[in-house]
Amino acid sequence: MIDLHCHILPGLDDGARSISEARDLARAAAADGITAIAATPHVRDDYPTTAEQMELGVAELRRDLAAQGIPVRILHGGEVALDRLGRLGHDELRRFTLAQSGRYLLVEFPYYGWPLSLEYEVGKLRAAGLTAILAHPERNAEVQEAGKRLRAVVDSGALVQVTAASLDGRLGKASQRSARELIKLGLVHLIASDAHAPELRAVGMTAAARVLRDSDLARYLTLGVPERIIRGETLAAYAGSAG
Repeated sequence: MIDLHCHILPGLDDGARSISEARDLARAAAADGITAIAATPHVRDDYPTTAEQMELGVAELRRDLAAQGIPVRILHGGEVALDRLGRLGHDELRRFTLAQSGRYLLVEFPYYGWPLSLEYEVGKLRAAGLTAILAHPERNAEVQEAGKRLRAVVDSGALVQVTAASLDGRLGKASQRSARELIKLGLVHLIASDAHAPELRAVGMTAAARVLRDSDLARYLTLGVPERIIRGETLAAYAGSAG
């Protein structure tokens, strides 16, 4: 599996606090069957991570994991808040794209309220050659009440990532129901951990994949789509049934 949302870079946001915690996350990921992790630190007002800080963190963590013999590849990335998109230049945004493919950008979906600027910001990114991947919308109360609201923004070109801990119930019943509903509606494109520390939203992608009870769909959401994203390729439609 490939995990495209993880706060593994130490000291940049509310994720891993030390290189030791980053190693523990990487070890847990490897044990869970994950071969690559996109380091996606927050890029928002309380954690205004720059692309340079992210890149330096990736380089340092790559060296450390290689020295420790931990077999997980660390990829570039960032989780950019909606209200930061307009304040970052095009080059900075491209540096934050997943695996620096120059195409797919992880965008943080707010936990509260429906973002009125959502379709506008997704459209601006699309005009600039970037595809927004909406991070964890299933944890938003508005989406939990009416998941179908996401269809318009998905139809306009956005992708959707749900959190592994939502699917297997670790984040509560509301997030679990919402994640499963979005999958049934065909509005989910990938599963990721959003892990912050070994004890906070631990990786758990295998458990989440098992919840689907559909090995082909699980492979599509945890490997097939992530592989295409990190290569900057157009996604292939899922050939099976998500219902």
